[in-house]
Amino acid sequence: MADYSTYRREYLLGGLNRKDISDSPFEQFEQWFNQADKANIPDPCAMSLATVSAEGKPTLRTVLLKTFDEKGFVFFTNYTSQKSQQISENPNVSLLFPWTELERQIEINGKAEKISTAESLKYFLSRPRGSQLGAWASNQSSHINTRAMLENQLQKMKNKFSKGEIPLPDFWGGYRVVPETIEFWQGGEDRLHDRFEYVRDNGNWVINRLEP
Repeated sequence: MADYSTYRREYLLGGLNRKDISDSPFEQFEQWFNQADKANIPDPCAMSLATVSAEGKPTLRTVLLKTFDEKGFVFFTNYTSQKSQQISENPNVSLLFPWTELERQIEINGKAEKISTAESLKYFLSRPRGSQLGAWASNQSSHINTRAMLENQLQKMKNKFSKGEIPLPDFWGGYRVVPETIEFWQGGEDRLHDRFEYVRDNGNWVINRLEP
């Protein structure tokens, strides 16, 4: 049996006090995101997305945050994918930004809902042409025998859309995670981490300090 019990380090980059965080979780998120970006963390937009099937089986994967505001956090995917199927069965999801280089993480819990076609189209048209073609070529989460089959599907899409703009696939678009709780975690010395949880309460946000 592999033993990783000796892998440990102290978290010494600094604590987190109530007076130092915003009353708005979205302002606090933007502040931390900008700091992660300036720290040159690879893919600061990368977030783990946890979904649960109708049978109660969880699945976890990494997706990319593309935009956020006070309505929620938006990512894009194939609407026939496993994650989309599970969201249709159970819209309760979790997001996690693991910025371990800064000894920080942000956990967001809420409900996922499809964004409008207009919003999805606006983002789709901003993507590189190769990414647009990739959305058409991949039947996400389906079984495939060889990579050559996938490359053949991509070539078919290149031939099909060789001229003009590539249209938005009707099976592809965005989800917005509307948060119910947002937790900001800052590592602390001797494992006395600082945790502040924002909880939505009738349109307002209540802030609770959590034990580590």
